[in-house]
Amino acid sequence: MLWVLPLVAYAGNFKKNFHSTWGHDRVGMFDDGKLLTLTLDKYSGSGFESKSRYLFGKFDMKIKLVPRNSAGTVTTFFLASNGAVHDEIDFEFLGNVTGEPYTIHTNVFSQGKGNREQQFKLWFDPTTDFHTYSITWNPHNIIFSIDGLPIREFKNRGSIGVPYPISKPMKIYASLWNADDWATMGGRVKTNWKEAPFVASYGGFRITACKWARSTKSTNCIESNTNGEKDEWKNQQVNSSEKKWMKMVQRHYMVYNYCTDLNRFPKGLPVECNLS
Repeated sequence: MLWVLPLVAYAGNFKKNFHSTWGHDRVGMFDDGKLLTLTLDKYSGSGFESKSRYLFGKFDMKIKLVPRNSAGTVTTFFLASNGAVHDEIDFEFLGNVTGEPYTIHTNVFSQGKGNREQQFKLWFDPTTDFHTYSITWNPHNIIFSIDGLPIREFKNRGSIGVPYPISKPMKIYASLWNADDWATMGGRVKTNWKEAPFVASYGGFRITACKWARSTKSTNCIESNTNGEKDEWKNQQVNSSEKKWMKMVQRHYMVYNYCTDLNRFPKGLPVECNLS
């Protein structure tokens, strides 16, 4: 059984658990691997990925986003599997001109199909300090959280034909890149390269998950034995008080929801949109 294996949590050291994937000279490691920075200039962005793959877990990443005029830039933290017909769970942070709030873009892909975007304007300045962005992924649902509070839940509706990422191990990825063809006001605001280099900081992470062993095609779970967190993520769902917070955020800060986009789905909204 997946859940009965002996477990230990780990956190914090980028050098041990991640490696750069592109823009290598623009990936900085500091404080013996406790701090990582990604840089974007007019020639290249940069990115990193986890050395291991995971099948279910809770993934926390502390991020301080690009300050000042970040229009056109996209900073990311996401999970993804390999292959064209891939699974993916996304946090993307779309920069803006100085003084305007960041847009946070969330999406869920399964079997190569996405189109499940929800976007929010952040209600705080994400550039002055680190905030924790979390993805909880278990067989029942996916929860997107900021500083421990949920902003979105995507439930497993596989029994009624809604694709859900349930069988493909995923790596953790992060990147900083130029997307001024679409990221800010649909591409109408371009990146101001006079502001470069753009820098995003990743100040720590926590992985509480099931690690995929490629050789045996099986998982070994790693989790916390402290602070009462031991098994919470495996069956975690949004409780009643968290739902109130989530609905408040969606009511006041959501700027796009695929489940209300009738122009995009003229033949009818996706089936999960009509379920509570």
